[in-house]
Amino acid sequence: MVAKRIIPCLDVRNGRTVKGVNFINLRDAGDPVELAALYAEQGADELTFLDITATVEGRGTLTALVRRIADVIDIPFTVGGGIRNVADVGALLEAGADKISINSMAVKEPQLIDTLAKEFGSQCIVCGIDVRFRSELKDWEVYVAGGRTPTGLDAIAWAKEAESRGAGEILLTSMDHDGMKSGFALEITRQCSDAVSIPIIASGGGGKMEHFIDVFKQGGADAALAASIFHFREIDIPELKIFLQKHGIHIRLNR
Repeated sequence: MVAKRIIPCLDVRNGRTVKGVNFINLRDAGDPVELAALYAEQGADELTFLDITATVEGRGTLTALVRRIADVIDIPFTVGGGIRNVADVGALLEAGADKISINSMAVKEPQLIDTLAKEFGSQCIVCGIDVRFRSELKDWEVYVAGGRTPTGLDAIAWAKEAESRGAGEILLTSMDHDGMKSGFALEITRQCSDAVSIPIIASGGGGKMEHFIDVFKQGGADAALAASIFHFREIDIPELKIFLQKHGIHIRLNR
């Protein structure tokens, strides 16, 4: 049985870790290098770094910062934000990333997924999908540009296409649940998990340990990503892992 994964996320703006609610009202959460080292020491299974303003500002990811973070961790490291082509990915992998996450550019140019998967392997390609519930249509719509722009795309249809083009994982973030700490979006997580065969990383809404049980058991997620509850010491990663194991979740305990 494949172990479930706990993944802290560093949302970075201007070189600092930030966190908001529903993708807005950002506040400072600390130095990303210091936080990365802490999470690796605590036994996080992976680390995700998202340069959240790179796409909007029309620039590449902060490669120098990626390198500094990679130097202090020994766990798988995913980097996203502002990735536009093969050269961008090559530079990030050279800087120490193990995987890259593409979101807005994948929607704009879906063929990029095919290209990157062929060049670097599907295991390297994470497709980030930010979604919001459309009450009038009873479905979930994909957003891009850091959650600023609706696309009209149905989340499940896009997840299936991303898989077919070679994405190795999907990072599914519910904008409605982001920062609310009221639980993950279990319905869309389960729908997405059932629709594709690649791993689903659930993001948005984790607020207490029980929420992680729910997203693994009810949502069918392969990994759970969270930010503020770890940044502000509301949940301790080692304690979370012990809690999950006691509740029947197959998880890697700290080394």
